[in-house]
Amino acid sequence: MNLFFRTYGQDQGQPLIILHGLLGSCDNWHTLGKRFGERFRVFSLDLRNHGRSPHTDEFDYAVMRDDVREFMQQQGIKSASLLGHSMGGKVAMHVAVTYPALVEKLVVVDIAPRAYRPEHHELLRALRTLKVGDFSSRAEAEESIAKVIPKPATRQFLLKNLARHHAGGYHWRMNLEAIARNYMELTKAVETDRAFPGPTLFVRGGRATYVRDSDVELIGRMFPRHQLATIPHAGHWVHADAPEEFAAAALGFLAK
Repeated sequence: MNLFFRTYGQDQGQPLIILHGLLGSCDNWHTLGKRFGERFRVFSLDLRNHGRSPHTDEFDYAVMRDDVREFMQQQGIKSASLLGHSMGGKVAMHVAVTYPALVEKLVVVDIAPRAYRPEHHELLRALRTLKVGDFSSRAEAEESIAKVIPKPATRQFLLKNLARHHAGGYHWRMNLEAIARNYMELTKAVETDRAFPGPTLFVRGGRATYVRDSDVELIGRMFPRHQLATIPHAGHWVHADAPEEFAAAALGFLAK
């Protein structure tokens, strides 16, 4: 698996690997990637079936975890700090508890290691109804998507996945069919009898409910050296809602 990635910072810096969330890509982290690149050698990945990385039928946390390990081997990275948002945060947790020697520090953004309700079925179903190959312009695409995705912020986030064919028309960069078919795998808990011994920071949005106070006991068992930071006015996309506060919290932890 040859994952697409972008790099930021100097070659001699300590490596930091960034993992995006469901239906996202490394492009979502471009601005903060440059910011983190001032202190680290940043690798921002497209996970499989997302962005410009390969599309496959197999799609769960085990294969994404091993994709990250393989990426590190390909790049000659013996160990790195990992930062993951939402689905990417669970991938990062899986890497940390399975291959702890690979992970120096761990930053998990607005996700806990528990199971979640399958809340994206309707969104995935709506996206699959769109005949994106028939769109003639991005304006037409946005107008059509607005009919099934009314929230502007969600719509703009998803439109970043839309790419134009050279011969005309559009296509999704993400493998929508494989993601929808395997979606229930992504709702599962991080199941392990191991604990990650390294320093860990969980960052949650104060306006989100993805990391609850009741999750702290489970987090503590799996990540005994964890810290929890709450950014009060941020939602689930903490890094987009409050980039300065998020960068300060993450860099303050990673740079120690």
